[in-house]
Amino acid sequence: MSLKEKIVADMTAAMKAKDADRTSTLRMVKAAIMNREKEGAGELTDEDVLKLLRSQVKQRRDSVEQYQQAGRQDLADKEAAEIAVIESYLPQAASAAVIDQAVSEAVAETGATSPKDMGAVMKSVMARLAGKNADGRAVSEAVKKKLAG
Repeated sequence: MSLKEKIVADMTAAMKAKDADRTSTLRMVKAAIMNREKEGAGELTDEDVLKLLRSQVKQRRDSVEQYQQAGRQDLADKEAAEIAVIESYLPQAASAAVIDQAVSEAVAETGATSPKDMGAVMKSVMARLAGKNADGRAVSEAVKKKLAG
């Protein structure tokens, strides 16, 4: 069963269980998948779906941040619940230790010594962490910390 089929099956199960929040989130994800397919990408592979799911999580994290700044905790909580549902389809996120290890290796490989070298280090780190569901923001913070001192 492909990831797309699993999402559709889980959406059907959520509808039958009358789980409105989960149903709503999975409907949005299914719509995003179908839109991407209609844009000319054709049938999406599991890797394409994972990339789309990561994008959906990132969008929602940005929304949570904005809602919290605006004092709308109710909307921030709704977005956080959607993140939890979507993340259940993603592989386990890379731990801080794994990210730090990759950053250290990338800094040694690139010979980076200052924050000016951040782009090269980020490129190397993200290549090392491909497929490990690493949060770009966490990686960026780890690289800044390593290059700053």
